[in-house]
Amino acid sequence: MNYLINKIAYAILTLFGVITVIFFLFNVLPGDPAQMMLGQNEDSEQLAIVKQKYGFDKPLGTQYLYYLNDLSPLSFHSKEKDDYTFLREGKYTASKLFTIGNTTTVLKFPYLRESFTKQGKKVSQVLGETLPNTFVLAVSAIVIAMILGVILGIVSALYKDQWIDKTIQIFSTLGMSVPSFFSAILFAWFFGFVLHEYTNLEMTGSLYELDDFGEAMHIKWKNLILPAVVLGIRPLAVVIQLMRNSLLEVFNQDYIRTARAKGLSEFQIIKKHAVKNALNPVVTAISGWFASMLAGAVFVEYIFGWNGLGKEIVNALNTLDLPVIMGAVLVIAVLFVIINIFVDLIYVWLDPKVKLK
Repeated sequence: MNYLINKIAYAILTLFGVITVIFFLFNVLPGDPAQMMLGQNEDSEQLAIVKQKYGFDKPLGTQYLYYLNDLSPLSFHSKEKDDYTFLREGKYTASKLFTIGNTTTVLKFPYLRESFTKQGKKVSQVLGETLPNTFVLAVSAIVIAMILGVILGIVSALYKDQWIDKTIQIFSTLGMSVPSFFSAILFAWFFGFVLHEYTNLEMTGSLYELDDFGEAMHIKWKNLILPAVVLGIRPLAVVIQLMRNSLLEVFNQDYIRTARAKGLSEFQIIKKHAVKNALNPVVTAISGWFASMLAGAVFVEYIFGWNGLGKEIVNALNTLDLPVIMGAVLVIAVLFVIINIFVDLIYVWLDPKVKLK
């Protein structure tokens, strides 16, 4: 419990730093957010109304405090309807706690504000529609990388310096060297176009697509195959190398020699003793890769037309939709923190010698 409390405290400080950096980074960019929201239909009166509504007419320091208040689960709101922090229905999902003077304290879900380009659509709704698709893609890719990587790493270690080991090492090196966007283009062209009549795979497609009559959305699992394989190539190569090297190191430990002296088969030694102790560096790599996939699937999603967080970030960058970009970065940072805490707990299960402190 003490460990988790300390971790959560560090996580809050980390997220506070991330929030501060992204706020000031995106607010020093040239351009007027109010003009971006109004587009070609702007006039001075509408511009003033939008600036007042979203707090753009306030000093940067005040806007920063507004942003922190929006993101904080425990926030403070004015009773004045013209104030930015007024507790409007539809804007905040909150439960009132108490009121002191002109200020109401509430408990609410973090408010990530509204998209500049999607006609007032909430950023939380935009991310809620795209993040699950990216999560499915990342999980699929990491499962492919983990299963094949561990198996090929074990095979490579068992047949060290033989032709099968050298073949796996060549594949692993190529996998780490080839950029994801190049692999995505190559796989989409070869398997989705050249071999389309044999594979029945498309060059582009998302998890949910309209049916032939344009009436309902249906899951298309086959659209997951190519992007998941492409996204899993690089972590697969890393897992193979780590598993092979870690297993070779474990094979030289005294307890493995003792197990062999007792007459245990090689399969029993690997299954009961070697693999579990060799997985620590693999878990470290996989946790980092999984968190990175949620953020770094940008090129793969964009090339395959996968409607995920990465593609949404590209679209937001093209249109300078700052609230969506800031919200996406913040969500990714939260996921990084959660995954790191979860991995620390897995270490203890894999190796009891590891102390949480």
